[in-house]
Amino acid sequence: MPEQDDQDSKTEAPTEKRRQEAREEGNVCKSPEVSTIFVLLAGVVFLRFAFPYIYRDILMAVDLAFANLSPDIFRDITFAKYQQIFTTMLRIALGIILPLALFIAFWGIIGNLVQVGFLFTLKPLKPKLSKINPISGLKNLISPKKIFDTAKNVLKLIIIGTVSYIIIRGRLEEIMGALHETTGSIVVYMLLLLFDVAITIIITLIVIAVVDYGYQRYEHYKKLKMTKQQIKDEHKQSDGDPQIKSRIRQLQREASRRRMMENVPKATVVVTNPTHLSIAIQYEQETMDAPLIVAKGADQIALKIRELAKEHNVPLYEDVPLARAMYDKVEVGDMVPQEFFAAVAEIIAYVYKLQGKTM
Repeated sequence: MPEQDDQDSKTEAPTEKRRQEAREEGNVCKSPEVSTIFVLLAGVVFLRFAFPYIYRDILMAVDLAFANLSPDIFRDITFAKYQQIFTTMLRIALGIILPLALFIAFWGIIGNLVQVGFLFTLKPLKPKLSKINPISGLKNLISPKKIFDTAKNVLKLIIIGTVSYIIIRGRLEEIMGALHETTGSIVVYMLLLLFDVAITIIITLIVIAVVDYGYQRYEHYKKLKMTKQQIKDEHKQSDGDPQIKSRIRQLQREASRRRMMENVPKATVVVTNPTHLSIAIQYEQETMDAPLIVAKGADQIALKIRELAKEHNVPLYEDVPLARAMYDKVEVGDMVPQEFFAAVAEIIAYVYKLQGKTM
């Protein structure tokens, strides 16, 4: 029941990240029936077109075997002769089996590539306790997937038997007539008949492969579906936890504020609102082309700027219109905009006069 409840709660389509992680773990959509069709078709086609060469090699092997048959074969045969016969038989066998195996293996790989593309991962080989859990094993025996696979295999047997019966029954008279031919003709006829049966069966099994592939896609998609909580957790992992991000931004603001406050003692003058706004301006005639905004703030920060200014004997200058006009147009680190040059220059000149300096 808990497993069913968990599956029922998976209502969200899998994200791209979820699909990619599943692929890296070897969890991909693949129908064994599609690969089987590729392998069977490759084997039948190979045997059909390579049959003349295979037939020639088989006759060669038979001739070799019969040529060395005699009542005294075990007494007269030498090691060299035995080695020659064995080498020839091995060469003939490999000449038939090796190309067939390579051809089938190649198309088996193509069958997998068509379904999942190129994928190499060793993760499916890692041991998992869930694979040897007897309870999980019993559940899998009666799972919908197992029931579907069993029904599919039974259907395949019925199809193979039915198709074979229909074809052979329809050509029974032809088969009986072929039995009166030479041995070689009988072998050729039977092989061609088997080829026709195999091709018909494969074409019929393609329908099962298409249905099975559709079912595997459905099962794979259902397995990858996610709960709303999993979607949220993934977004947190991708974008970062909002609380952590908020805390980081807060720390960054505090660090920036500390650095800003450290610059207040360097200011030449602090323009105030007088209570709501404070803008600290620094100007060094020898090194600066224009006055620099070294700190600004509203409310409590403005109050803190004024307190620091008083502690370090930085003059406060009350100018409500200028403070309001400048506050939204400047940031810490900016030069005073040209539109405020005249007003700021008057204030700095006034401060210099109080301090006995000249501009």
